[in-house]
Amino acid sequence: MRISIYTDGAARGNPGPGGYGIVMEAVGHRKEFSAGFRNTTNNRMELLAIIEALGKIKQPGHEVHIYSDSKYVVDAIEKGWLFNWVKKNFKDKKNVDLWQRYLPLHKQHQPKLHWIKGHNNHPQNERCDALAVEASKEPGLPPDEGFEGS
Repeated sequence: MRISIYTDGAARGNPGPGGYGIVMEAVGHRKEFSAGFRNTTNNRMELLAIIEALGKIKQPGHEVHIYSDSKYVVDAIEKGWLFNWVKKNFKDKKNVDLWQRYLPLHKQHQPKLHWIKGHNNHPQNERCDALAVEASKEPGLPPDEGFEGS
């Protein structure tokens, strides 16, 4: 089965309050997810959205396509930068905690990432953006432990 995942992240202030939005689609199914954090960055939310989406796939073996407007995330994975960062023990790289969470999910699901232009009237991307921004405005947001604790 093919699973299409659309993701977006947002941070108001960058760093500042932020959130992510996810739309997952498979034959006959569509689900949306979002969460916010009191202090984070846009790049962290872009990557966390993908991690959270992949974590929701119950079984491996599906054809997984992820659509993101984050060049940072898409290029790191599709151009192989991430795997060179691993070899160099993430020397001088940011968001190591999230990249380390992503790696086993990548191995398990082997997603294909696609970059899409943000704010370009792509319905799922626009919905993800709205979910991310809404989540960033929720009261009593939890900390982004990997960011605030660093």
